[in-house]
Amino acid sequence: MHTLRFLRAAHNESVWLRRKKRNIYRKKMESVENMPELLFTANFRLNKNIFRQLCNDLRVHTSLRGSKEIPLAIKVLTALSFLATGSYQRIVGVSQQLTQRTTSRCIRQVVDALNHPTLMTKWIKFPQSIQERSSIKEQFQRKYHLPGVIGCIDCTHIAIVKPAEEEHTFYNRKGYHSLNVQMVCDHNLKIINVNAKFGGATHDSHIWSSSLLEPYMRRLHESGEHVWLLGDSGYPQRPWLMTPILNAPQGSREEVYTTRHVQARTCIERCFGLLKTRWRCLLRDRVLHYHPTVASKIILACCVLHNISLHANLPSPIVIPAAVHDNDDSSTQISNTTQDQNELIRGRAMLNYLISRL
Repeated sequence: MHTLRFLRAAHNESVWLRRKKRNIYRKKMESVENMPELLFTANFRLNKNIFRQLCNDLRVHTSLRGSKEIPLAIKVLTALSFLATGSYQRIVGVSQQLTQRTTSRCIRQVVDALNHPTLMTKWIKFPQSIQERSSIKEQFQRKYHLPGVIGCIDCTHIAIVKPAEEEHTFYNRKGYHSLNVQMVCDHNLKIINVNAKFGGATHDSHIWSSSLLEPYMRRLHESGEHVWLLGDSGYPQRPWLMTPILNAPQGSREEVYTTRHVQARTCIERCFGLLKTRWRCLLRDRVLHYHPTVASKIILACCVLHNISLHANLPSPIVIPAAVHDNDDSSTQISNTTQDQNELIRGRAMLNYLISRL
């Protein structure tokens, strides 16, 4: 009899605690809803309207769900706050009642949802049609007076904690562990392609040659479409990848080309800067304490959110004075295969053709 009373009392206490938690989160959501728009955007990087749309997309297109104890909106706000700050301790206003373990689980669930193929293909998409590529070409031509450009490519290092396996593949030339992330952006700093699979020890040109984008650009060229990406001198000159001409004679067409190339390629530098300023978990001093696979998903989630923010014309956060782009891997890897040499010759011929059009 006493045992039954004890069990009933324990059950009632458990029910009471769950109801108390629900009331706490209900009040927290009310406080978030009443938060001034500018303060909400500063804390979570999205405005309230875009936040609600994101929650709805995650609910409709992914398996992310809330529970009686932790609503879906609380999970998303917790993840947004972490991605915006890179710190568990600075999570704002929504998860003080959560343990760090539960907070980490919420972050992983939301990150996995943002990596869902439906959202990835919606927000990060390389131009597939001639019309889409022509639109980007026209914008680069108008802004930078360079024809044929459909994107700028570069890599940036995202710091991670020392991995337990294959540690040497993540130790970069700057002396810390990282992922070397390749991105391509358009004239509006929108990310149209991202590859976050490689460790910091991997050279930019190897990531490019191993990516699915390289053969895609090759096929466009072979089909007769004169389009190319802009890369720095760490990339091999190809008919579909234009690099600067070092030490171009002053006053020559080659110097004009290189000047315009450098100006246009600042798009990717500014893209990295905006991405890391808005989602500060990617900054050098905010080391991602996750397995490389999870860190890669976090990076992709930030890229999705970056494009969502651009699409919504959200204001840029305050720019951090310190350099946010951490990659000076501009040394070229030399390849002596016959195919590579032939492609280099064809690439220089296409470069000369481009210069003649300036």
